[in-house]
Parts: sequence; structure tokens; C-alpha cells
Amino acid sequence: MADEKAAKTPKVVWEDAKMRSTYANVCNVSSTREEVVVLFGTNQAWQGNEAEVTVDLSDRIIMSPFAAKRLSMLLQNVVAQYETRFGTLEVIPTQAPPAQTN
Repeated sequence: MADEKAAKTPKVVWEDAKMRSTYANVCNVSSTREEVVVLFGTNQAWQGNEAEVTVDLSDRIIMSPFAAKRLSMLLQNVVAQYETRFGTLEVIPTQAPPAQTN
């Protein structure tokens, strides 16, 4: 039975010739019924007292809710492994900025 499952599982080849690396220290997520959109960017403001902060957006990843859930599970596992090795990460909850009205 295990041999049948192994035979049906394709080998994954990670092709990275066109891959680019981008640093992000800001992330925002929105969703609809059909997709989840993740925006990545960089906040250049180093002071904590600015009235307005500009985030330079660099990447937008659009995925299905199913792919988003799989990504969530992968990230939870990676963070759990990290905390096992290096200790608990203390994250202070932040409030979402107020919605902009035009």
C-alpha cells in the first residue's frame, strides 16, 4: 500500500533560475471568496513617532484560499521549529491602520 502511494507522488524539482530575492519587513493581507492577496514591502521609517509612515511595496502574491491555508500551516511549523531551537518569539499585537476614505 505504501509503495502505491509513493509511486503516485511526483518528484518535485525546484527551478530557481528566474527566482529573485526581496527583503520585506512589512506584510499586509486581504481576501475575497476566491483569492487571498499578500502584499510585501519595506518600511524605511526607523523612528516610532511619525504621524505617517510610507511603505514601499515590492511584491504582491495572489493565491487561492486553499494555497493560503497550506502556506499558513507551513509557516506555523517553521516558527514552531525556530522557537524550539532559539526560544519563544514575543510578538506585540498591533492594530490595523484606519481605513482610508477617498
